[in-house]
This record gives sequence, C-alpha cells and structure tokens, in this order.
Amino acid sequence: MPPPTLSLPAGLQPGVPLTALAPMQDVTDLPFMAVAAHYGAPDYYFTEFFRVHAQSRPEQHILEAIDRNQTGRPVFAQLIGEDVGHLVRTVEALRDHPIAGIDLNLGCPAPKVYRKNVGGGLLREPARVAGILAALRAAVPGLLTVKMRIGFEDTSNFDRLLDLINEHQVDLLSVHGRTVKEMYRSEVHYDWIAHAVARVRCPVLANGNVSSANRAAAVLAATGAAGVMIGRHAIRNPWIFRQCREHFSGRPLTRPTLADVREYIERLFRATHRPGLPDRLHVNKMKKYLNFVGQSVDPAGAFLHDMRRAGSEAELFAVCDRHLLAEPTREFSPEPYPGVIARPNCETPSGDPGECSLEVITS
Repeated sequence: MPPPTLSLPAGLQPGVPLTALAPMQDVTDLPFMAVAAHYGAPDYYFTEFFRVHAQSRPEQHILEAIDRNQTGRPVFAQLIGEDVGHLVRTVEALRDHPIAGIDLNLGCPAPKVYRKNVGGGLLREPARVAGILAALRAAVPGLLTVKMRIGFEDTSNFDRLLDLINEHQVDLLSVHGRTVKEMYRSEVHYDWIAHAVARVRCPVLANGNVSSANRAAAVLAATGAAGVMIGRHAIRNPWIFRQCREHFSGRPLTRPTLADVREYIERLFRATHRPGLPDRLHVNKMKKYLNFVGQSVDPAGAFLHDMRRAGSEAELFAVCDRHLLAEPTREFSPEPYPGVIARPNCETPSGDPGECSLEVITS
C-alpha cells in the first residue's frame, strides 16, 4: 500500500467543497489573481503553464504571479512539456519560489500544443505519462497535482491514466470532462469525472462549464468531487468563488449589479495596464475579457456588439457607461444569457488557434 497523499492547503472556509481558478494562458497572471481576490478569492490558484523544453527557463511574468502574489492563497505552478530531464530541471528551479505545488498539464487541447506531444497530446501515450509522473514524483518534495482531460479522441486510455495517478501518488487531480478533440464544443461528461472520483485515491476537482454557484453545486452532486475548478466563468463573474462558498454553506448569495460590473471592468483595466502599452493594444486585451463579461449584461448582446467596436479607452468606457450605468441597480445575470456568444467562431476554431490562450479558453 503506497503512503497516503500529502495534506492539501486548507480552504478559505473549512468544511465546504474547494474552489480553484483554472490555469488559463493570458489570464491567470498576477493582475487577474489580485482582481479575483478582491471580489472573493478561490481556495487555490494555478498559474499559466511554464513551457518546458531544452532552452526554457521559467518565464518571469509567471514567476511574478508566484513571488509577488499578495492574495494569501496557495499558488500551484503548472508545467507543460514532455522531456523528463527538462521537467525535473524546471521543478528544481521552482523550488526557490513560494509555490504550493507542481501541476502537470495533461489537458491543453490547442492543436499547436498537442501536435508537439505535450498537454492533451500526452493522453495518447500512457507509458510516457508514467515516466513523467515517476520523475516528477521523485523530484517534487511537496504536492504534485495533475490537470487532465478524459482522453484524446476517446476515453480508451482513461482508466490506465487514472491508475497512474494512484501509482505515482498524485495529491490532487483536476479533470476537465471532455476529450482533447472535443475542445469546448461538446457537453461536459460529468459521468466520467464521477468515474475518476471513484477510481483515484486523491481528491478530484471537477472542471468544465461550471458557470455559477448553483451549477457548481449540481456538478458536485453529480460527480462526488472534492471541489470545482472554474475558468472562463470566473472571467465573466469574479464573484463566483465567493458565491460558491455562500451556496455550499447555505448562506444568501452575493448578487452583483451592473454598477458593480462597471467597477470590476475599471479595476481590471487599471490592474492590467502596463507602462508604454499602447492604448489600442490594452483595449484589445480588455475586449477578450469583456467577451465573457458581456454574456451576462443583456440578453440581446448589445453590450458585446458595441464593446467590440470600441477603439480607445474613452470609447470603451463610454460603452460601459451606456450599458451598465443606465440601470445600475439591475442584477448582473448569474448565468450567461442563452445565445449570447462570448467570441465569434471560438467554439469552432478554424486553422491553428494557437496555444491554450484566451482564443481557446479553458472552461
């Protein structure tokens, strides 16, 4: 019998299911973590992935999300790569930083990533995953966690991969309930997350379309998971982690208004500004966040339509004022309005959509 897994960091509210902010490229950086904490931090943060290869060194902007993090919450450092030696070298470099643990990415579905046989691409090769997990378990002195999907094209390798999670004493498993090839198009297969919960010995976080506190509770009831990992819906609604804890403990939910959303947008704008960044580029970056926020502003998608046409800070905030302050006390919808799409063509990307970024966002 292998030794028991290490203890996970305590959650913000003992006795209720855990919450985690999903690792998202271009999103889970230091500014966004700080903004999320202002509205109600998750129990755990996961960084953007550190790219690991022969020439790699831990990216400075990701290290900042660890070293300069003042949220008071544990930060797990996520790695993506397939070379055992370089992965171990990166783990050794990260030991000098205040990480809660090391997380291995076995789920990124972007073709540019899986074609390099990293991220979700590794799910095709359980033997290779076994070697990586063995090396990481030997190199990581503390918590070792994994984020994975339920398979590459199908679930034929899923049980073997789950057995490797047990064999190599992984401390926490996050499961996105779709295959790599399903990307974000299909329904989430919560039954396969429940299967993982039943098969592995470590706690499991359920990931995939956790859109609200009510939805989180339903996902937990369906899967038996120890908690939920939330991605794009935390961009849309940064109150979601607080709301989850309120729901789990039977307390009234925080209900943000459109005026609260206007304040969130300005806070995020100021937090993500960088000296010397041209106004147009900063506005374009904000549009990627607001593509999600706009799903809960109005059922017709008028905010999204106008926001996408803003070309400057002044134009962007004029749109915000027009749509968010006309009825400032109206409740921000806890769920996306039906039919209001976050990004044109996102759910059916054509060509090579690049890496796991805001363009092919984790849900």
